[in-house]
Amino acid sequence: MFSGGEPDPTKLGLVNQSQDALSFKFVELVKKEKTFVVKEGAESTLINELMLADQTALIIIPETFNQSPNPGKLRLLLDASQVRQADAIRDSLEATLLSIERDLRNIKPMFSLELEDVKSRPQRYIDFLLPGILAYMLMNLCIAGSGFNIVEYRRRGILKRLFVTPIQPKDFIISIVLARMFIILIQLSVILGLAIGLLKINIVGGLISLYGVILLGAFIFLCVGFFLGSLAKTQESIRPLVLLFTFPQLILSGIFFPISSLPQLIQPLANCLPLSVIASTMRNIANDGGGLFVMNFNSLGILFWFLFSFFIATKFFVWQKVAS
Repeated sequence: MFSGGEPDPTKLGLVNQSQDALSFKFVELVKKEKTFVVKEGAESTLINELMLADQTALIIIPETFNQSPNPGKLRLLLDASQVRQADAIRDSLEATLLSIERDLRNIKPMFSLELEDVKSRPQRYIDFLLPGILAYMLMNLCIAGSGFNIVEYRRRGILKRLFVTPIQPKDFIISIVLARMFIILIQLSVILGLAIGLLKINIVGGLISLYGVILLGAFIFLCVGFFLGSLAKTQESIRPLVLLFTFPQLILSGIFFPISSLPQLIQPLANCLPLSVIASTMRNIANDGGGLFVMNFNSLGILFWFLFSFFIATKFFVWQKVAS
C-alpha cells in the first residue's frame, strides 16, 4: 500500500519476554522507527492478530535476550499466505535492526554518502526539453517558409517570369534563404526570450553559440524545403512529403527523450538525422556549456547536411516544371 508516493508503515507486533534493560531500550528504539506501527502485547493475542492479517509481522524478544550464546537472537513471525512480500519485510527489518544496533552501542556509521552533482548545478526536464523544441520549431518554420512557398510561387507563375532573368538557381535559393533566416530568427528569439524570462532557463554555453547553430540549422532546413518544393506539384502533394520528412524525426531525434533510450539497432540512424545533430548541438551548448566549433560527431553531421542540403536544393530546383 502507498500513500502520497511513500509506502505505508508496517504493522509490527512486539512481544518482550525478557525484562532486561537492553530489551526495554530495544523496544523504545523500535517504536521510534517511522517505518513501523508497533503494538505490544501477549504472544498468543498478537499471533491471532497476525493470522487474521491485523498485523504484518511479529517480533518476539525471548527470555534469553542479552545472554550467551546468542545474545541478540530475535524471533520473527510472518504468515506467508497473507504476506507476499515476506522477504522484503525481513530485509527491511534487518536493515532497521542494524540501525538500532548502532544506536544501542553508540557507534557512528563507518560509511556515509554525500551527493554531489557532477555538473555542480541542478538540471530540470524543461532544461533538457527546450533545445529540442527549438530545433523542431526551426525545422517546421523553415520547411513551411521555403517548401510551401516555392510551390505557391510556381503555381502563380512567379518562377516562370524569373526564369527569363539572368538569375541562377543557387543565387535565388541563397537570397530566399537569407531573407527567411531573418524572419525565423525573430520568431525563435521570442520563444527563447519567454523561456529565459518565465521558465528561468539558463543557457550555459552562451547565446552567440546557440544562435550560430540556429543559423546553420535554418540554412539546412530551408534548403531541404526547397528540395521538397521542387518534388511536389501542388500544395496538397507537398504536405505528405513534408510529413514523411518531419514525423520520423520527431520520434527518433531525441526531442523529448535521449536517443540512448531508443533500441540500439535504431540509434546509429537516429544520430545521423539532421534534426538530431541540430538538437544535440543546441542541447550541448545550452545544458553543458559546449561550443559551436567543437569537432565532434554532431559538428561533422551539421557540416555534411549543410553541404548536402544545398546540393539537392540546387540540383533538383526547376523554374517551370516540377521535378519528376
